[in-house]
Amino acid sequence: MKQFTVNLTLVGLLGLVAGNAVAWSNHTYAAYRTFEKMPEVVSAASVTVEPLEAFLRAQEKSIEALLTSQEVWAKAHLEVYPPRPAALAFKADTAQTDAARRLAFLMALRVAPNARLALYLQPDPWSPAPDAAKLIAHSAVDTLPEQTNSNYRFVGLKAGDQVAPLAVLASASDEPDYGLDINLWSDSPSEWGKIYGFETLPFGNPALYFSTQAPFHMGFYHEDRIIYLAAPFLKKTFPLLRIHQYSSLATLAFKTGHAYWGWRFTGLALHYVQDLTQPYHASLSPGNSSVKLIGINLLAMAGFPRMKDEMIVLLSNRHLALEKYQNQLIYNAAQARHETMLEQSLRSSDKDASYPTWSDLYARDVVSRQSYTLGNKLTELLVETLPTGYVSDPAFDFGVKESGIDLVAELTKQDASKRARLDSALAELLGNFGAHSRNVVRGILKASSAP
Repeated sequence: MKQFTVNLTLVGLLGLVAGNAVAWSNHTYAAYRTFEKMPEVVSAASVTVEPLEAFLRAQEKSIEALLTSQEVWAKAHLEVYPPRPAALAFKADTAQTDAARRLAFLMALRVAPNARLALYLQPDPWSPAPDAAKLIAHSAVDTLPEQTNSNYRFVGLKAGDQVAPLAVLASASDEPDYGLDINLWSDSPSEWGKIYGFETLPFGNPALYFSTQAPFHMGFYHEDRIIYLAAPFLKKTFPLLRIHQYSSLATLAFKTGHAYWGWRFTGLALHYVQDLTQPYHASLSPGNSSVKLIGINLLAMAGFPRMKDEMIVLLSNRHLALEKYQNQLIYNAAQARHETMLEQSLRSSDKDASYPTWSDLYARDVVSRQSYTLGNKLTELLVETLPTGYVSDPAFDFGVKESGIDLVAELTKQDASKRARLDSALAELLGNFGAHSRNVVRGILKASSAP
């Protein structure tokens, strides 16, 4: 009977993680504030832009050894890890073309081989607007469709340009949301998904293009044991893999004199750590107990799915509303040149030293654990503060209506003390975002300076 219950519940729990696969809206905006006072970043010398192909060509033997060691690390440290097929291993070959070498590298990492990895920057929203003539198309940087009312702006770079590490780091911190982790599964509508060996999408909706990146951007490491018994697929998440891959590549790039790619790979690694500071990426269902989850899903499997269906909608709505509000606050502050507690929290380094030093498992043992514990409190504040229809009405789909919603304007009509509590909680989350991000950078720079 126990096994029968577990199997039924597993099927029901699949729906709870089918929602939004993006944690924070535009990491770049928050990253500029996070690092703008960090000496190791702002005092670092300008770097020379170079194409990925140049780095790969110059260091292909070292990259071959590094990617082999990454595979050894993943097998030893990840609880659930589908090994990389042997045919995908990166092999140094001076006779191959730059295009062939680039493709082999991306496929050895098991990321989308059509990823742009273009030479670009996303400018600081607090800086003067960039010259329109220097802007490049969204599609030159991102393989995913441009969203309605997007405020993204991309400035093109060329080989040999001199750029500030802060701009490279902040820009790259948003880049994994530009299609790098899309359609990597055997049931994905892609050629590469069939050969990457990650098997079928463990959760999410394979029909939704953005949903297929979710298992690389979420990490449910701290649920109750009964949840893992009911839904072992929840352990099939890979942010730790991506963090290790990109952070070790950053170290190699710094050590071998490719500082541009050192900062660029550091930014890529940062993205996954920053995602885990968002409670909806570190907890299966913030605000709901394990017993409640199991009970609701058993009801669904018994033919009464209403409560489960409603819970899925509410989880998605709250997740999206939090991101919408955060993005509006940060973007509005930049446009008005008026700093808020969010910018101050992102920049403050007061908590940095209170955490352990950076390690390969820091994101799991420190970041996601902290985020998981904040989920219930955050959910209570969202429900208490935001308009009821947006976060407590399962008949309302926030994602469908989002482009027409101005949460900041609506919350000016709410009780000021309630909004202050929500803003304080959001400032705490972004303070964690900033502190953990700086600790990652310190760890990578320390590793890069070691023999």
